[in-house]
Amino acid sequence: MSAFDKLYKYVDENQEYFISKLAEVVAIPSVSGEAARRPDVVRMGKWLVSELQRLGATVSEHHPGKQTLEGQELDLPPIVLGAYGSDPAKKTVLVYGHYDVQPAFKEDGWNTDPWTLTEDAEGRLLGRGSTDDKAPVISWLWVIEAHQKLGIEMPVNIKMVFEGMEESGSEGLDEYINKEAKDGTFFKDVDCVCISDNYWLSTTKPCLTYGLRGISYFFIEISGPGKDLHSGVFGGQVHEPMTDLFALMSKLVTPNGKILVPGLYDTVAPVTAEEEKLYDTLDFKLNDIHVAMDSQVTIHSTEKEALMSRWRYPSLSLHGIEGAFSSPGSKTVIPAKVIGKFSIRTVPNMEPEEITQLVVRYLNDEFAKLGSKNTMKVECGHAGKAWVADTNHWNFVAASKAIQRVFGVTPDYTREGGSIPVTLTFQDALQKNVMLLPMGRSDDGAHSVNESMMRFNYIEGIKLLGTYLHEVSNLADA
Repeated sequence: MSAFDKLYKYVDENQEYFISKLAEVVAIPSVSGEAARRPDVVRMGKWLVSELQRLGATVSEHHPGKQTLEGQELDLPPIVLGAYGSDPAKKTVLVYGHYDVQPAFKEDGWNTDPWTLTEDAEGRLLGRGSTDDKAPVISWLWVIEAHQKLGIEMPVNIKMVFEGMEESGSEGLDEYINKEAKDGTFFKDVDCVCISDNYWLSTTKPCLTYGLRGISYFFIEISGPGKDLHSGVFGGQVHEPMTDLFALMSKLVTPNGKILVPGLYDTVAPVTAEEEKLYDTLDFKLNDIHVAMDSQVTIHSTEKEALMSRWRYPSLSLHGIEGAFSSPGSKTVIPAKVIGKFSIRTVPNMEPEEITQLVVRYLNDEFAKLGSKNTMKVECGHAGKAWVADTNHWNFVAASKAIQRVFGVTPDYTREGGSIPVTLTFQDALQKNVMLLPMGRSDDGAHSVNESMMRFNYIEGIKLLGTYLHEVSNLADA
C-alpha cells in the first residue's frame, strides 16, 4: 500500500474524530469584531497552541499590540507561529489561516445554534467558522497527526502562521510579517506559501485561486443634535443626520452596481483577449450563484459577465448603519449620530491611498451640496490591495497534481471576489509564490447565516492538503 493509500485510509477511518475536533473549535465564538468576545478569540488561539504542542511542533506567540474597539483598549489576539520539521534537505512550506470568525446570532435566521456544529441530512456541517476558516486551519494539524500515527515521514517542513484578526482587517499582521521577513529568522527557509481560506468556484469541481480583489472599508459619520430627539417635537425643525446619510449613501452606487465615485474606474486594467478566453473553459453556471444565494437576483445574464464583475472589476456594497433604530416595533426617534458603512472591492492597479482620496473628496463635495448644518466625516477603517500570482510556478503545479490524485480532475484556475490582504503581503515581503488552495464549496455561506462545510469537502480536504505536501516534495526531488 502506497503512502497515499495509507493516508487516505487513515483519514476515512477517523472522520468522526476530525468532526469532533471541528465541533470543539466551532464552539469557541472567536469573533474578532466584538469587544466582549475578545477573550474567546484568545481562547481559540490557545487551543491551537495546545494542539500544536501536543503534536510536537515548535510553537510561539507574537503579540502585535493593542487596539481601541467599542471604546475599550484591548490586546490584539496573538499571532500563533508553528514549525514542524527543520530538515535543510526538504522544501519548507508556509501555511496561513485565521482562527477568528464573523458574528453570528440565531435570530438572524440560522436554522441551528451557530456555535454548535450540527450535521444535516445532506452532510453539511453547520456552524460559524466551519468553512471560514476553522476547518482548513485545523486540517493542517490532522495532516501532521496522520503522518505520525502512520509512521510516515513528513515530506516537507511546515511553518504555520495563524492569526486572530483576519475578519477585522488583520491588524498587526502586516507589520509582523514585514519586520520578521527583514530582521527575523522565522521566514528565512520558506520556499512557497499556501493559504486555504477561500472556496471552489462551483459545488462540484476543485480549483486553484491565483487572484483576489482588495478591499477598502469606509465609515461615514454624521452628527448634529446633542442627543436623540423626539420626531413629534423636533421633526421638520432640525437637519436630521439619518436623512443626510441616506442622501450620501444613495450617491455611491446604482442598483445595477455602477460605482458613482468619479475617477474610481480610471486605473482598472483593460481586459485582454487572452484573459477573455479563460472564462470560456470554467466549470461554472449562473445557477451556481443562484444556489449559493438562494435566489435569482443576479445583475448579469451570462456566466462571463457575472465572473468578470466578481473577479476583475471593482464593486461597492452598502453594509449597514450604526446608531439607527433597528429593533422590532416602532420608535419615533431622530438619532443624534449615525454611521454608515460601506466597502469597495478593488482590483489590480487600484491603490488604496488613491481610492480613499477619491471617496473622501466626493463625499465632502456631495455633503456640501446638501446645505446641512450637521457635521460629516468619512474615514477608511482598513484597506488591502488586490493580488495576482504566477500559475506556472511549481507551487501551483504541485497543488494541481494533488487535486488530480485526490479528486480525479484537473482543477479550474480562478480569481476570487473576496479579499485576503495577507496574500500580497507574503508575496511582497518574502518574494515567494503564494497560492490559494480552497477546501470549501461555493455554497458554504461564509459570513452568512447557516455557514457550513460539507463533510465530503472536509474529509477530502484533509487528504488534499497532505497530498499537496507530498507533491511539493516530489517536484523538489525531480
